[in-house]
Amino acid sequence: MKFQVTNEPLSVFAYSSLTDIVMLLLIFFLITSQFVIQTGVKVKLPSSKINEQSAPSRLIVTLTSGGGIYVGNDEIGIDELPAKLGALKGTSKEDNLIIRADKTVAVDLVIKVIDAAKASNIDKFTIETQKERL
Repeated sequence: MKFQVTNEPLSVFAYSSLTDIVMLLLIFFLITSQFVIQTGVKVKLPSSKINEQSAPSRLIVTLTSGGGIYVGNDEIGIDELPAKLGALKGTSKEDNLIIRADKTVAVDLVIKVIDAAKASNIDKFTIETQKERL
């Protein structure tokens, strides 16, 4: 059996393998970019049967089980919270505060955060939850 050997360049380029690689990369980036922006503080959020997706915001207060209060990644005291929220509200046009409270946090601390936000002229609040697993 004789094979034909030519030294001529290919006149047609096969795009099938290239499109497969591009599609795999596209699927990979779509899957990994769907996650919501979260702060670096890990908390166990309370569960809810109906969980609405909140819009990404810079006004996020995280309450940990140990009683820590974080604005972004910075831990602050409850007395410093109104000034910090006022400064953040002044730099952004957002008016919705997202409260990420651990499920073991007392309601009293959440009320104090809401009072501090109202002192900073923030009137809209969202308490972040995670979808309840069946």
